[in-house]
Amino acid sequence: MPETTVTETPVNGAAAASQKTVDFIITRQDTPDSDSYEETFSLPYRPNMNVISALMEIRKNPVTKDGKKTTPVAWEMNCLEEVCGACSMIINDKPRQSCSALVDKLEQPIRLAPMKTFPIIRDLQVDRSRMFDSLKKVKAWIPIDGTYDLGPGPRMPETKRQWAYELSKCMTCGVCLEACPNVNSKSDFIGPAPLSQVRLFNAHPTGEMNKAERLNAIMGDGGISECGNSQNCVQSCPKGIPLTTSIAALNRDTSFQAFRNFFGSDHA
Repeated sequence: MPETTVTETPVNGAAAASQKTVDFIITRQDTPDSDSYEETFSLPYRPNMNVISALMEIRKNPVTKDGKKTTPVAWEMNCLEEVCGACSMIINDKPRQSCSALVDKLEQPIRLAPMKTFPIIRDLQVDRSRMFDSLKKVKAWIPIDGTYDLGPGPRMPETKRQWAYELSKCMTCGVCLEACPNVNSKSDFIGPAPLSQVRLFNAHPTGEMNKAERLNAIMGDGGISECGNSQNCVQSCPKGIPLTTSIAALNRDTSFQAFRNFFGSDHA
């Protein structure tokens, strides 16, 4: 990836002194129904800047490069260390986490835009409810309510635990859904992240009790059959989760489940 190119602007006319700056072109939208527009901001460069720190500077002093006073840019963030998944956006035409996007590694001018897969709330902030509703649909949790002390659960074989741990790294950032050409406003496809969570919770010794329910959920509309196997998801995932491996395994599991359904077996 090419390194950023910083510009040098004279300060107070001093011949020897110069101030490096970084330009950001941000796609903005005031309301969900309004038209989008672009604004350019210029910030003093400092080493080890990331996109989040730049957005914080813009928020403190929301003035465009041409000196126009504007409103602070809206975006989401939480953990600032690539764990929560909230700060996803399009950076230089690629969906990724803005907390781990270092200015020194980005080509200038740096372009920021909201993810298109999800409805816009404002500016770079989007509504990821579509993804969370899909997780509810596939029951992406272990259904133990804690009413009784059941003691330690069954142990998971180490070989299974190792690959299951990789799947558990999912932070519901939505980047894989943004990269997937089959996830869009005209499709009900739930996307790679919820599918991978089906494999994760079906592998759990306790979660396996609901295996058939989860598999049947992804065998209907918007389920696994709508995956086009473009493999964009696994290439874009910030955590390197083997999403296509999960989808391949689920193709096998749903085939077996279809036979069980046909022959009237309720057991996964």
